[in-house]
Amino acid sequence: MHIIVLGLSHKTAPIEVREKISFPAADQASHLDSLLMSPSVAEAAILSTCNRTELYAVVDDPDRGKNDLTAYLAEFSGFKREDLEKHLYSSTLDSAVHHLFRVVSSLDSMVLGEAQIQGQIKECYSVALEAESTGVIFNKLFANAIRVGKRARSETAIGESALSISSVAVELAMNVFEDLSGRTVLIIGAGEMSELTAQALKDKGVTAIVVANRTYERAEEFARKFGGRPARFEDFPAEMRTADIVVSSTGASGFVLTRDMMADVMRGRKHRPIFLVDIAVPRDIAPDVDSLNGVFLYNIDDLQSVIASNLADREREAEKVESIIEEEVDAFTAWLGSLDIVPTIAALKKRAEEIRTAEVEKTLHKLDNLSDKEKNEINALAKVVLSKILHEPITRLKEHEHEKERYRHLETVRYLFDLPAEKSEKAADKRESAAKTRREDK
Repeated sequence: MHIIVLGLSHKTAPIEVREKISFPAADQASHLDSLLMSPSVAEAAILSTCNRTELYAVVDDPDRGKNDLTAYLAEFSGFKREDLEKHLYSSTLDSAVHHLFRVVSSLDSMVLGEAQIQGQIKECYSVALEAESTGVIFNKLFANAIRVGKRARSETAIGESALSISSVAVELAMNVFEDLSGRTVLIIGAGEMSELTAQALKDKGVTAIVVANRTYERAEEFARKFGGRPARFEDFPAEMRTADIVVSSTGASGFVLTRDMMADVMRGRKHRPIFLVDIAVPRDIAPDVDSLNGVFLYNIDDLQSVIASNLADREREAEKVESIIEEEVDAFTAWLGSLDIVPTIAALKKRAEEIRTAEVEKTLHKLDNLSDKEKNEINALAKVVLSKILHEPITRLKEHEHEKERYRHLETVRYLFDLPAEKSEKAADKRESAAKTRREDK
């Protein structure tokens, strides 16, 4: 059996293609049933987000599995197969495992380090588990994937630096005030960017929000949404006298806040510090406002500069995550390799022989008056008994060698006898070859 992933993402397909190949969670069970109807598919899972759709499967033959999964996506989407294939990517064996672990760690996301993908992977697995489309291999694979995602966030700082305008604005505000709870925020302009920033501030404990907008009705709507208070646009300078944080995004063609206006505001504030975020293009706030004592002004370029710096931090952390992924891929492929019939039987015989040898030696040590012939007879008897005990389970394992159920039987044997997942030289060579291919593809 082989693991395969086939799919498309924001890196390979435009939105008009991705939106036609989306599997809502409520519909996935029926699609998983259909995938399992294919003779080549033993286990299946579907990952479907706004940025990617991927089919994961355990198949008996990688080429036939890829063909079946491609045909399924083409039929589902209504695209001609040759048109769809231009946007698809696929991986098999440990390259497929490596891909899943990178996805759950957000290294393949549109926003490096975003946390949402971990929940989406959990939902993907939960739906497949509920639909009974997973077995021994995928139960292990997705449990490991979820662990990899947790390790990526707990052992590195991959998700700690803000990468959006709104989150960076909040990060800078916290540098000025430390604790934002109890602070008053004035929003000038009620557009989408203002809403995102207001939500980010509210998430950090801000409860007092005042909204000033040229259209008062829009200010009222915005204020209701965030539990704030509306204000008329011409009153915003007066509102600034009590605000701690001001976010401006009006769409005006010129400055709505000049240095002279700000100087008058600061006199009314008795020069208490104020944090200004100008996210408008063109700018709303005159740049020389920043020269006033107690004024902290950041514009869109300042925020973008912080984002670039934070992204560089995340990219450095991504290298640490890659090390975690390589370690986890090695561990999983070693486990998967141990499920082959020959290594399992060999490990079972080895474990049984170790027990037989130890117990025979212990017994013979106690019976030191026996002749060599008698000792040999005891040793031979123990071998015969052991052989007869192992004969039936080994025969049954071989009977299931070509059935989908064999992995379940093999895993049961390995669990009951606590057999180790030993790395064979052949498996190690395959992993090194796959790792080399991944490095060359980067």
